[in-house]
Amino acid sequence: MKTKMISIFKNTKVIILLVFLIFALTSAFSINPTNWNAEGVSIRAVGFNSTASFAGFENPSSKTQLLDREVITNINGEKISNLDDYYLIISGLKPNRTINIETNENIYQFKIPQNNEGIVDLGLTVEEVPSTNLRKGLDLAGGTRVLLEPDEEVSDEDIDLIISNLQQRLNVYGLSDVLITSASDLEGSKFILIEIAGATEDEVKELLAKQGKFEAKINNETVFNGGDKDITYVCRSASCSGIDPSRGCGQTSNGEIACSFFFSITLSPDAAQRQADLTNNLEVITENGQRYLSDDLTLYLDDIQVDSLRIGAELKGRATTNIQISGSGSGLTQTEAMDNTLQNMKQLQTIIITGSLPVSLSIVKMDTISPSLGQEFLDNLLLIALLAFGVVISVVSLRYRKLVIAVPMLLIMIAEVILILGFASLMKWQLDLAAIAGIIIVVGTGVDHLIIITDETIRGEKLQSMKQRIKSAMFIVIGAYMTTVAGMIPLLWAGAGLLKGFALTTIAGVSFGVLIARPAFAAILEILLKDETSTN
Repeated sequence: MKTKMISIFKNTKVIILLVFLIFALTSAFSINPTNWNAEGVSIRAVGFNSTASFAGFENPSSKTQLLDREVITNINGEKISNLDDYYLIISGLKPNRTINIETNENIYQFKIPQNNEGIVDLGLTVEEVPSTNLRKGLDLAGGTRVLLEPDEEVSDEDIDLIISNLQQRLNVYGLSDVLITSASDLEGSKFILIEIAGATEDEVKELLAKQGKFEAKINNETVFNGGDKDITYVCRSASCSGIDPSRGCGQTSNGEIACSFFFSITLSPDAAQRQADLTNNLEVITENGQRYLSDDLTLYLDDIQVDSLRIGAELKGRATTNIQISGSGSGLTQTEAMDNTLQNMKQLQTIIITGSLPVSLSIVKMDTISPSLGQEFLDNLLLIALLAFGVVISVVSLRYRKLVIAVPMLLIMIAEVILILGFASLMKWQLDLAAIAGIIIVVGTGVDHLIIITDETIRGEKLQSMKQRIKSAMFIVIGAYMTTVAGMIPLLWAGAGLLKGFALTTIAGVSFGVLIARPAFAAILEILLKDETSTN
């Protein structure tokens, strides 16, 4: 037996399988041992123009592996082991105090700014340090899936522009783990599929459905539009944005509480000059002892007026670049009104920063899954996977009654799953229910192929040599492989791309199986059964 084991590990096909397994495990679990049992909290996102952003924290790139993200290990000398430690310390922070944050990459020291609501928000979104590089889709992590369709016919270039704009819009808005892809159905209709882990339906619905065409006009003449061409800076820090202290909150005629917000923007020189030209011929009027120009600066969002701002007389004909934008929100209570007001401010800031989309979009389908339900899905899937492996190995053991067949078959099945997971980690695929269904299909077809190889090897014609029997078995396996791939290709586009994860996982899995794992199994079987078959 020892000689056979040496022969197995010297076999070229087995060596290739082992090399791919090492790469897969490295991709999924990292080669850095310090990542395996790391304590702290992993930085999942850094808010645009947030306190943390100004302090030097960088938003993790979508290309960054989960285990390579920056990890907070210490705040003000106190060790951070988990999320409870982090939030306990953050809840006790006071404005205008210096904070020291130590990570596995750097040490940050900055002053916490004064917040109008008395709440400390550093702009950091954190999570438990992940144990692998495998990314869970919203089916397992919870979140929102949105399928958008352009309201008019668009080109592939327009779709790319929309995706780029939406990516920037969602990142600015503070949403992380966003996956945006183009999709189409079998009829050629174009869609945009967005998956946002950890986000709720209310957080994204209005932001995605609106085209986001922002305009500021004086006397029906456009002064500036949203986007970096006309607006070079939008303030989002507490020092120059938030609930307007001069206007505050008050009760409306219908009994609701209404609050006002403000934030500053900086115009480009060209936009400032347009404002100077349009105000130069306006008259100066006096109201309640204050001097204003005769026309207001009117703000429009998707051609609907959202606010009208008085223009001070001192700005007549002046090319000023600093402008203060205001707006409002309401609610049944003051807390609700303030929350809605700040939400409206955040949406308007985001749209002004990113500019408008080339076309308006309609929400075709929106699904929201809670994180607790996603965890329940994952627990059930793991249980089912263990049961499936147990049933398969039991049936195989009863059929062949030989451990030299059952054990290698089980190990090859496990190896195929590892190869799929390693490839998914390398390609940064999000594992959702569709992808896991693909893995189950791969395991199922893999068992079929392994049984074919085993039966052909054991029960082949006596006139055939062992190698000829294995070649016959692999011919059948490759034929079945081609049929499976052909059946998966239409699913890449079916259902507006919602089945793409299933199709890609299945294609990748059966490819790894047929090209790497199953030839290695045939080689192992040939070595282990060589003496027995030669005596038949």
